[in-house]
Amino acid sequence: MKRRIPALAALLVCAFAVSCSREMAPGPDVWAVVNGKEIHSEEVEKLFRSRVNADTPPPSQEEALSLKLSILDELINSEILIERAQKMNLIASDAEVEDKFTESKSPYTEEEFQKKLQETGLTVDDLKSDIRRQLSIQKLLNREVVAKISITDQDITDFYNKNRAQFNVTEPQYHIAQIVITPRPDPNVHNRKNDKAMNEAEAGRKAAMLMQKLAAGADFSELAMDYSEDPSASTGGDLGFLAESSLNRSPAPLKAAVLALKVGQVSQPIPENGGGYRILKLIAKEAAGDRQLSDPQVQQAIRDALRTRKEQLLRSAYLIEARDEARVTNYLAREILESAGKLPAPDSP
Repeated sequence: MKRRIPALAALLVCAFAVSCSREMAPGPDVWAVVNGKEIHSEEVEKLFRSRVNADTPPPSQEEALSLKLSILDELINSEILIERAQKMNLIASDAEVEDKFTESKSPYTEEEFQKKLQETGLTVDDLKSDIRRQLSIQKLLNREVVAKISITDQDITDFYNKNRAQFNVTEPQYHIAQIVITPRPDPNVHNRKNDKAMNEAEAGRKAAMLMQKLAAGADFSELAMDYSEDPSASTGGDLGFLAESSLNRSPAPLKAAVLALKVGQVSQPIPENGGGYRILKLIAKEAAGDRQLSDPQVQQAIRDALRTRKEQLLRSAYLIEARDEARVTNYLAREILESAGKLPAPDSP
């Protein structure tokens, strides 16, 4: 009995210590901590405000919290990858940031650009900070993922032989990828972030947010895997090649959008019956005819397809591994659970 008392006391001390550490947040405005680096509520709120469309009804409490959780998760992943980029001296330089900023600003007049800043609630410094983050993460992934991908001539030959029929093109073909947004979530459809619009207003806000990300240079396939509400999300929204005749069975706005796109272009959100949206990307276009393996364009198309598949797989695996190795505490998620889905109080995360 005497031997059991110290052990029991030690157990109680440990339990009390765990309880205390769980209850104590670093500060009232800290919504997450990643390897000791704090992510503050204002960072999330600023991005949240930039993604809410002022022309649509304001989101409900649950919709707002769901979007904030998603934004916070993005910031957590970014912080994990940025730390790795720093350790490898891969942070984007000021010159690289300025070049990308100038490029992103070039489609607008100064007046249009200032209006866009006002609409999103972001500053030039915010944009440059986001550009630095994106460029640095891309440098990291290029070294850790893309540089390790090797597609051999034998890989190309094997793919061609296994998929010979698809190279006998009897009519023009369109290689299309899509992001689907529905106003009513399907429990049988999942994306990487489990992000689903709950109604028509939220579907509109989600479409606007995705277009903002695409305009900032986000990868279409990555966004499809993260946000698309369709089984094709698992393949980055890739629908493969569709025959021109199959477009005749599609709604007129979808067919018109595909025919209007140039290779590499992304459509505006296409409204669908019921309040949903579809965003399309034309990856490639093939004229009718038999395609031989000796055709350099065929080889390049196969190489690109195989590389894209492998890159998507390795990027996902790399992020999962990086997240597993990181020390992450999400105080916002904890507060939402403990308050049964209520908005955090002003004095707590």
